[in-house]
Amino acid sequence: MSETIRPPGKTTIAPEVLITIAKLTALNVPGVSRLSTNPVNVNKIFRKGANEGVVIEVEDDVVYADIFVIIERDQNIQKVCRMVQEKVARAISEMVGMEVGKINVHVEDIDYIPETLS
Repeated sequence: MSETIRPPGKTTIAPEVLITIAKLTALNVPGVSRLSTNPVNVNKIFRKGANEGVVIEVEDDVVYADIFVIIERDQNIQKVCRMVQEKVARAISEMVGMEVGKINVHVEDIDYIPETLS
């Protein structure tokens, strides 16, 4: 007599989980000051994370992200952005096991604090 073993079921990941992973990962990259809200586009108003500095889209189980950052002054912008791309892609891949298509990083500003006059 053999028993039939059923598969454990289905796992679903809410888009908010992907947004949280991307946000926390990007904020931990050296050189990133903070996230910026992305520019308003009528077609993008209802996309997940539109006001949080991260926009996530999932198409055919592939994750695409747009991350809007403000970079600290005196940083190599290209280096910081590549590090954001690498770390966010790796975090999503390792934490939820989803394939990552593109991670687009949009530099919205430089966090420039003028030196105070003495």
